[in-house]
Amino acid sequence: MPEARLEALRDPVRGWLSGHRGDIEQLLMSFVGAPCLTGDEGAVQNVVERAMRERQWAVDRWEATREETEPYLVHVGEQPGYSGRPNLVARIPGAGNGRSLMLQGHVDTVEVGDPALWSHAPYGELEGDRLYGRGACDMKGGIVSMMVARQALAEIGVRVHGDVLLATSVGEEDGGLGALSTILRGYRADGVIIAEPSERALVIAQGGSLVFRITVPGKAAHGAARNEGESALEHFIPLFNELLEWERERNATLSHSLYDHLENKFPISVGLVRAGNWASTVPESLIAEGRLGFLPGETIQDMQAATAERLDRVTNADPWLRQHPPTLEWVGGQFASAEVPQDHPLVATVAGAHAASTGEDVSIKGVAYGADMRLFLEIGDMPTVIYGGGDVRLAHVADEYIDIPEVLKAAETLALAIASWCGYDSRIP
Repeated sequence: MPEARLEALRDPVRGWLSGHRGDIEQLLMSFVGAPCLTGDEGAVQNVVERAMRERQWAVDRWEATREETEPYLVHVGEQPGYSGRPNLVARIPGAGNGRSLMLQGHVDTVEVGDPALWSHAPYGELEGDRLYGRGACDMKGGIVSMMVARQALAEIGVRVHGDVLLATSVGEEDGGLGALSTILRGYRADGVIIAEPSERALVIAQGGSLVFRITVPGKAAHGAARNEGESALEHFIPLFNELLEWERERNATLSHSLYDHLENKFPISVGLVRAGNWASTVPESLIAEGRLGFLPGETIQDMQAATAERLDRVTNADPWLRQHPPTLEWVGGQFASAEVPQDHPLVATVAGAHAASTGEDVSIKGVAYGADMRLFLEIGDMPTVIYGGGDVRLAHVADEYIDIPEVLKAAETLALAIASWCGYDSRIP
């Protein structure tokens, strides 16, 4: 679609968004104010569904089941429960003869953490342009952007040709249960835009992410006779050092055009270590859990095998571990890597919409974190990109926030992307 035509559409969209800023702030506040921890997303989905129905959109509501997702457990992991975790899809039919587009976001969030570390209300506080609260950035702001983008087009008199699907999903933070269930329910579109916080950069690749658990056996002894025991902690240290050496080696040799700017393209982090049961007892066991990332083009299976091989090097060189080998397990959902070609028409569409909105070329990036993107690409076979307002570095931290102007700017680009991808006609030249 010629950029000039999109630029003509920009001003009416921008005017509508500016005129409805107060309503948009209240919509986001209502989402942030609803409880929504991963595994307990029912309350927030009730709020989202009500907002969808108030806009006269037909809404499908359902819950994922273990039976449907069991063949894909490597991707989403075992779930503590499935009931009370509804997914939503609002379908807004087009006038016909246009490509379909799905806009998707997840409603679940991580824990608030220690409330004392927050200087603003963790469930919604507006101060100037900033709306604070858990999930404001990751990613309630994105969900609001995609909803009001479609609403704006309708209310300024734009007739969109293709169907638009607005999907809000559960369980992204621990593997993507809701996104997978959306795909398995049969929802398909010619393109998918996930409104994760990307600082309005166009993300065409996401790294993979695996969560591991290493259990190291030892032999208990009184601390005063430590030489008669075998410290599981001391035997873990060379295993940990081997992982860090592997990280250094890969960063020195790996190359990917979208990731070469990163200081660490292959981050390995051990985030949880539990060992022993008494201060004066040599620890008889240790459990370490962590996360390792990998690049597009590398697979879950290959990375799991390579991790086992690195740990085996240490095990085979250590007399105690050779006789008492550690165990390696993969915990929860494992995030595959994914990438859409840079010359795909969906990439060009979002880039063109961003240019029409901002007057600038969009920054095209890859991200190191896992996301629902890989499920839509790899399992749903749908071209998928990420584009949204907000900075992911503000996610999962105290005083998480998003700037309301970022929500509006992202919504403007998304509205132009809908029109461009799906086709449209209106009274606007």
